[in-house]
Amino acid sequence: MREIVVDTETTGLDPLKGDRLVEIAGVELVNHVPTGNSFHRYINPQRDMPEEAFRIHGLSADFLAGHPLFHEVIDDFLEFAGESRLIIHNAAFDMRFINAELARLGRRGVPMDRAVDTLAMAQKRFPGAPNSLDALCRRFGVDSSARVKHGALLDCELLAEVYLNLLGGRQADLGLKVETRRSMVVQVTQRTVRPARPHAASPEELAAHRAFVARLKEPLWDLPEG
Repeated sequence: MREIVVDTETTGLDPLKGDRLVEIAGVELVNHVPTGNSFHRYINPQRDMPEEAFRIHGLSADFLAGHPLFHEVIDDFLEFAGESRLIIHNAAFDMRFINAELARLGRRGVPMDRAVDTLAMAQKRFPGAPNSLDALCRRFGVDSSARVKHGALLDCELLAEVYLNLLGGRQADLGLKVETRRSMVVQVTQRTVRPARPHAASPEELAAHRAFVARLKEPLWDLPEG
């Protein structure tokens, strides 16, 4: 089963108010396990970068100005994603931005039912608890020390581990361990053949037997026939 973990960074919270995508990434999973295949692009939003957003991801307008526009990267992303299910933390946010950018190009959006929202999964499993990506990494023991600022590719990699834990946790070797066969050693012990011991009764034993039989009253072998 192929899935794609997706994350984006933006200039703000609302694409309907002019906020734009500035970064998009995806990490491929097969049977919930990362394969090492990934997608990552920075995007020129053709606008300024609000200070609040810059503090979150550290992407300046000057840095992004040297990167391609959305329409230059979206086909590569859609080809990478294919028809696979999309694994997204707070899926409504990222899907809204991706589809708003597609709408600006007059293109069809990505159906929302393709997305699996890991935030909703976490809220169902841990109601009332903090369920941000950082909080889930701490809860599941996922090392997020490299996450000084938000970054789409790093966040995808962290979310892939969190998602695996949300599904029920890691099992030994992720079920991919190849069983090894143990060789069976049969040890054969050589035994020394001994000669048969004599079983003949001694004269004393025979005499004792005759005396014992003589004391029997009407033994069966002496009864008359009929």
